[in-house]
Amino acid sequence: MKWISQDIDMYLKSKEYVDTAVLPLFPVSLRDDIKQTAAMSEFISLLSIQLERQFRGRLVMFPGYSYLKSFPEDKLISDIKLWEKELTEKGFKHVLYLTSDSSWKALESQFDGGLIWLPSLPLEHMDEQYKNTILDDQVKQLLQLFLQKWQSGE
Repeated sequence: MKWISQDIDMYLKSKEYVDTAVLPLFPVSLRDDIKQTAAMSEFISLLSIQLERQFRGRLVMFPGYSYLKSFPEDKLISDIKLWEKELTEKGFKHVLYLTSDSSWKALESQFDGGLIWLPSLPLEHMDEQYKNTILDDQVKQLLQLFLQKWQSGE
């Protein structure tokens, strides 16, 4: 379910069946890596849309956490821990973070939730049909990962 009022109505009616929260992580930089961070955010945003469609009714796709790449690590960790606390207190058994920013890999051991890191694919010069095919392929790969997490109870 998306973070829109209509889907949240559906969530409120069936929240005992919705056990997974997904929080996309969107890097922002106005430095030399501005285009790279924009591409990462675009990729994760588009992937999130496809992922939500695939798992509608089983997860809530939150609007995402945008952060400056220049934020100190302790602020990033603190912010994510606040998300985790809130989401688990509200009944989400599985909290997953979706990102293309590899710097999160060094921090993932400090979180209870699971980090899903995918390298960003250069989508800017692809036509829409090919872009959707690529994203569908990525979602199919994530399908297995999600099923494993749900089956193992992580």
